Amino acid sequence: MAILEDRRLLVKIAHMYYEEGETQSQIASKIGVSRSLISKYLAKAREKGIVEIIIHDEGDQKFRRLESEIEKKYGLREVVCIENIEYESSKKRLGNAASQYLLRAIKEDSVLGISSGTTLNEVAKSLSTNKRYPSATIVPLVGGVGNERVDIHANSLVARIGEVLNADYELLHVPVMVDSKEAKEVMMRQPSVQKVFRLAEKCDIAIVGIGGTPEHSTMVKSYLGHQNKDVFMNTKVVGDICYNFIDKDGRATNSSWNERVMALNLEKLKHIHLVIGVASGAEKVNSIKAALKGKLIDVLVTDEATAIAITKE
Repeated sequence: MAILEDRRLLVKIAHMYYEEGETQSQIASKIGVSRSLISKYLAKAREKGIVEIIIHDEGDQKFRRLESEIEKKYGLREVVCIENIEYESSKKRLGNAASQYLLRAIKEDSVLGISSGTTLNEVAKSLSTNKRYPSATIVPLVGGVGNERVDIHANSLVARIGEVLNADYELLHVPVMVDSKEAKEVMMRQPSVQKVFRLAEKCDIAIVGIGGTPEHSTMVKSYLGHQNKDVFMNTKVVGDICYNFIDKDGRATNSSWNERVMALNLEKLKHIHLVIGVASGAEKVNSIKAALKGKLIDVLVTDEATAIAITKE
């Protein structure tokens, strides 16, 4: 009988490896064969049903199915779904889940792009690690200066995340929106502004919020004011990413806002290797779907209720 067909030996090796915790090298030494052959024995033991590996995921199974459905439907790299609880606590849990994913993805020399908003504020507040990234750089993807909700501005988030990671960071000293298309063109020619946006284009990771329609965005409302009611009435706008207004297909809308917003544009965002989108809530379901259709993000961090809504047509 060929040695790989020796059931008694397969059982013995399986017990040594799975029950007694011995390494493949230790087993190989005791049996008197190579480590690579032990690996083949273990594979054969699984093939013959001697070893069955069971993953106990009963508590997370409903999320895994939801996550898998959305991943397959939209071609996402990964979906991270958290349990639904009371709104503010849900945002905190969302921020914690996103920060954990970020720590899994970031590398020693990463260039990490950050947008802004209340959800990303929770990401920054949750981020905690003993590891240091002195060769990494954190960069804002959007402007944001002024007195309105300074804690959720990109510069504030970039500085806080940079300090937690012990990483270098850049600041972008421009508002979210300027007065005209011409003013934006002038400002974008400034060397200090060009420097930040050029660095933003080199990001290998970006973490962004996904906004709902303009009336639901704290920052958008503060910059638009009542004199820009036409933007609120634009039925093509389903939400925003990096303050670029998008339509239901995830394309930038033809609007005066998009002509004046100081932010990385969507085509350049698409070229970033890993874009993590963090968002939840009934008012954001259509904008999240749009972002997924437009291939604007690679990973989605959301909650159960939002995930269920996304799977429905």
